[in-house]
Amino acid sequence: MKFYHLLVSLLLAGFAVAQPVPDSTVRPVTNDTMSLAQVFKKGRTSGHFRYYFMATQNKKELQDFYGNAIGGGLKYETAPFYGFAFGIGGFFVYNVGSTNFTKTRQPSRYESALFDLEDPANTNDMSRLDALYIKYANNRTKIVFGKQLINTPFINPQDGRMQPTTVEGLYALSNPTDKLTLEGGWLYKFSPRSTVKWYSVEQSIGINPQGLNQDGSVGNYAGNLNSKGVIIAGVTFKPIKELQVKLFEQFTENIFNTAFLQADAVKENGSKKFLISVQYIRQEALNYGGNKDFSKTYFGRNNKVNILGLKIGVEKKDWHSSLNYTRIFEGGRFTSPREWGIEPLFTTLPRERNEGLGNVHAIVMKVKKIVWKEQLQIEAGYGQYYTPGVNNTKENKYGMPSYRHAKLSADYEFKDHLQGLTASLLLVYKGRLGSQIIEWQNTLNKVGMSHFNFMINYLF
Repeated sequence: MKFYHLLVSLLLAGFAVAQPVPDSTVRPVTNDTMSLAQVFKKGRTSGHFRYYFMATQNKKELQDFYGNAIGGGLKYETAPFYGFAFGIGGFFVYNVGSTNFTKTRQPSRYESALFDLEDPANTNDMSRLDALYIKYANNRTKIVFGKQLINTPFINPQDGRMQPTTVEGLYALSNPTDKLTLEGGWLYKFSPRSTVKWYSVEQSIGINPQGLNQDGSVGNYAGNLNSKGVIIAGVTFKPIKELQVKLFEQFTENIFNTAFLQADAVKENGSKKFLISVQYIRQEALNYGGNKDFSKTYFGRNNKVNILGLKIGVEKKDWHSSLNYTRIFEGGRFTSPREWGIEPLFTTLPRERNEGLGNVHAIVMKVKKIVWKEQLQIEAGYGQYYTPGVNNTKENKYGMPSYRHAKLSADYEFKDHLQGLTASLLLVYKGRLGSQIIEWQNTLNKVGMSHFNFMINYLF
């Protein structure tokens, strides 16, 4: 659907709006006896416009890339009618000056994802219907059916490009008590970020590069999987003020299952807060992992994954700091579709993932400072990631060498007459660890690179 078709439809209905923002809380809602016409007239409107510049500098013998994107979103939601509401929204993207991704000597990893991954030649009007749902909500419960955003440990908007990852299905969130949150649902379609189409669950896996199978053959699961959908169940329990426990189960029918457990404890001491968090993730194949043919399956039958994470942090006024550790044990590669969301590991830093790796030690230091009347936030992070050798395909899906990773970001929020406008800057450097000789395929956009991002967002 072309964006102007969507825009005309919205205007004819009498509203204009924005890109949806994931809502993880249940808001008080009262049954409304307004007429149907009043329900539409008193609906909520919002909007989102974004400019994004991104550039990557690789080693001299490798190619550099840059991208300029501009886009906007519209969303409308009716006022509640006996607890029910209807929502619709979309987003468009234009390429306003970038590397020609159809004629590059080597593939771009980051900049091309600002646009349409499946059609690098598409530079105009990349539009998508992001939201089309019916919602029921009361003071304790929210149930949404249709196209929507959700935010779970492994399925989330991963909003680091122009368009987020959106899903289609039934999803519910409930707060039966102030200490307990229950959520879950069934998903049967995805529209991953950097795409403009909607895909079934099995079709959505493999849009991003497929890497190598555990035996070293080229990944070939795109279009070769079978699944009826994803079932999610989550519980967040806060028995006391100082402790929160979160448990999620993600069941991807016929392919794999992921269990996630995290406990966060906080201890206050005067103006300081001491934090400690523990995280455990377990994955295993379902049936044959998507396909009986080993060369076409997504999750190998013998790929059993266990991950342990630890975070220790201190907060004082406007300072936040943490030391983070992740251990992906031997015996399997951590496997989660990159099309669905970013990984929840404590050691994750922007522009790299440990998905696809096994037998990893990672340690990361993060520091955040809020300054200038709470309008400016500066954050720095540095980590070292010790991966198996790039030729160890059993535990290294994408041939990622051991690396060091540095990140510096700044986010500024305007006030007064410019309320809703934010500007963000992100600088990333990734360098090699160790002296192993590696090919250019294991270097390009992975190590020996600098990466620059500048974003302007306006929400109304």
